[in-house]
Amino acid sequence: MITINVKKALGALQLNMQLELPMQGITAIFGRSGAGKTSLINILSGLSVPDSGVISVGEHVLYNSETQVNLPPEKRDIGYVFQDARLFPHYTVAGNLRYGCKQDDPQQFTTIITMLGIDHLLERYPASLSGGEKQRVAIGRALLSNPDLLLMDEPLASLDLPRKQELMPYLEKLAKEVQIPIVYVTHSLDEILRLADHMVMINQGEVVVSGHVNSVWGAPEMRPWLPAKEQSSLLSARVNYDHARYALTQVMLNHDSFLWVNKLSRARGEWVRVRIHSNDVSITKVMPEQTSIRNILSARIDKIHPVDEQQKVEVRLRVGEAQLWANITLWAAEELNLQVGDHVYAQIKGVSVTQDDLA
Repeated sequence: MITINVKKALGALQLNMQLELPMQGITAIFGRSGAGKTSLINILSGLSVPDSGVISVGEHVLYNSETQVNLPPEKRDIGYVFQDARLFPHYTVAGNLRYGCKQDDPQQFTTIITMLGIDHLLERYPASLSGGEKQRVAIGRALLSNPDLLLMDEPLASLDLPRKQELMPYLEKLAKEVQIPIVYVTHSLDEILRLADHMVMINQGEVVVSGHVNSVWGAPEMRPWLPAKEQSSLLSARVNYDHARYALTQVMLNHDSFLWVNKLSRARGEWVRVRIHSNDVSITKVMPEQTSIRNILSARIDKIHPVDEQQKVEVRLRVGEAQLWANITLWAAEELNLQVGDHVYAQIKGVSVTQDDLA
């Protein structure tokens, strides 16, 4: 595990972080501007020193105020990709990439440039590259340093939409193929949905909630941070089979619960992550018949949370081990006399697949 237990005064902001992060996949650090996201990864990298605490990556202790351990950045075995690529303008792409190499490994070099799609750029200089190409080179340079941990500070923030769309597939590939933990700072919900396995939400220098992205996304603490149109549930599912006639694929939440989604180019048994918007979920107490809704799940009410000022009710449903949120009117909740523990049916009007689930 990556252990972070630090305190640091940053002007009016008091950073007080206690975290245990996994040693694989992408962990997204999410929060508003000024919440302490970049301050956290600067402390991890050694660019900033905490007032007290402990930081370790596995068995590798980076900082311990009690034993007076404070490794300098160059000895932490951490790669850092900044918002801007920070390439050396007088080096070619190949020169920038090799700048980070601890030792010459032609096979590793070829693997990384192929994965990032920059093999055709090696003789060019940074001034001739697009923003997305520069960021891919910066990522390659960080990976070629053979880090134990990769930090990425909003790598898409300085790019326009076409460049973001250009870089995103490479980040998705990175998430699948790189076998080191990646801590990824972002304020973009879309990036979290497409890339993250683990998620940490911070506010005013403290951790609000942390865990697998599915559980954090559906946590009550997260819902006030999501715009109404973004309120949704994330569920992991396995691909089952394609419909014989229609362009649909059935995915399994568990042995008793299935969903139809737009046809996927996935093998049976592969994991995918599905997203269901809360406004697309309605509740009925009896099994619907002769309905146009294709996705109907048997569920049990786990939590009822009124949103009084909007005359709305947020209902959390339990479908096996998965959680599903529904937004309904207070009128409907009272008329149905919904109670925690009730067995109900969730009618789902829309389901989207966000990414492969790497968990």
